[in-house]
Amino acid sequence: MAVLSKKKIASAIDLLAACYPDAECALVHNNIWELLVAVVLSAQTTDVSVNSVTPELFRRWPDPPALAGALQPEVQEVIARIGMYRTKSANIIKLAQKIIEDFDGTVPQDFDALQTLPGVGRKTANVVLAVGFGEERIAVDTHVFRVANRIGFCAEPDVLKTEEALMKNLPKGRWSQSHHCLIWHGRRVCHARKPDCEACMLNEICLYVKK
Repeated sequence: MAVLSKKKIASAIDLLAACYPDAECALVHNNIWELLVAVVLSAQTTDVSVNSVTPELFRRWPDPPALAGALQPEVQEVIARIGMYRTKSANIIKLAQKIIEDFDGTVPQDFDALQTLPGVGRKTANVVLAVGFGEERIAVDTHVFRVANRIGFCAEPDVLKTEEALMKNLPKGRWSQSHHCLIWHGRRVCHARKPDCEACMLNEICLYVKK
């Protein structure tokens, strides 16, 4: 499959940034700990659903020590409206315990260390480093994977290879911005089943339209 030139990719990013100047993480959080938990909860669940349960979750268990001592049935009850709530309730309790045991109660600013936490994979680690710590990162979720490959930012068969390709093809200083813009574009225009190509600002660049 073809891939756009880096010049055209840069132009596409400019257009996306102009269209979505306020693109940012949609998960409501007040600190890095809350961000981490919210991202873990967001797996295969919408951000809107996560935002509907985290206020009560963080009110009852506001930090790692509080959540580490929580009873799983009680946590399950609070987050029962989101998908995979049983697994996720166990994960965030274990996550809190491991942060206390291994990282002195502080969310680590390290990619590999973050991935040792229950429920944390590459995407979650990248989001925490980008949004929480201000690092330039490419976090590939379903929207980023679909939209980046559809437009022609890359042409890869899986999430890991997409992340690696985007790191090569996008200007490093715009990784995090591109991540958020691609998510917003995927939610608003470049839908999975029926992309609204007529309304897309990229229809003069996008390889999907030309194909």
